[in-house]
Amino acid sequence: MNIARVRELIQDAALKGAKLVVLPEMWNCPYSDDFSKFSEDFIDEKASPSFTMLSEVALSQGITVVGGSIPERCGDKLYNTCCIFGSDGKLIAKHRKLHLFDVDIPGDLYFKESDSYMPGDETTIVDTDVGRIGIGTCHDMCFPELAMLYGSRGARLICYPSAFNMSTGEALWELLQRARAVDNQLFVATCSPARNSSGSYMFWGHSTLVGPFGEIIATAGSEESIVIAEIDYSMIHLRRQSLPLATQRRDDVYQFVDLKLNA
Repeated sequence: MNIARVRELIQDAALKGAKLVVLPEMWNCPYSDDFSKFSEDFIDEKASPSFTMLSEVALSQGITVVGGSIPERCGDKLYNTCCIFGSDGKLIAKHRKLHLFDVDIPGDLYFKESDSYMPGDETTIVDTDVGRIGIGTCHDMCFPELAMLYGSRGARLICYPSAFNMSTGEALWELLQRARAVDNQLFVATCSPARNSSGSYMFWGHSTLVGPFGEIIATAGSEESIVIAEIDYSMIHLRRQSLPLATQRRDDVYQFVDLKLNA
């Protein structure tokens, strides 16, 4: 049912003019302790209905799709994986979540994502019809180094499919998005599942687009909705001219090292 509903929502967004669609983390299954029941092998199309639908709808609508994330089965391993499809329906890249959400807040929340998933080991930056995009998944947003790396490699937008819960959502959701955008003077887009009061894991919701000065351009509530907003990349240049953080960094005191570029 989720697959059919998501296809409808993507088509609706495209009809409203969207050229890039971002989906939430774990959109095709309940957020539970047994993700393996809903895992898909991307190599076998018959065993991957979510993957196939995203490819088909990207092609039919002529849009770029950042496909949220779904449980990817690879042999005996499970990954929390985001697939990015171009307007030709082809897979551009896939991002396996780097930082797994292991949390223990006494009296509030205990969750250990590493009991289910293996962490990815590759950063993901892609050139698309709508510009160069960096990809992170949920807890990846808590790590400024990743966003800084994407910014240094020319990303103008970072997309974070996410599923923050009520506790971390209230405390960190907006704060982290605005911080990552301001730190790197670029756009940040997040997408969360809608809140479902009957589930054991309560989502915060509030999918958001943030501009390079930390301004909230568009945001949703906690209910299911489509957020349509326009990104003007020229704002990045203006902000960087007004506040030239890149040239103000003290490389004589500290340095950011991109291991891939310096290998």
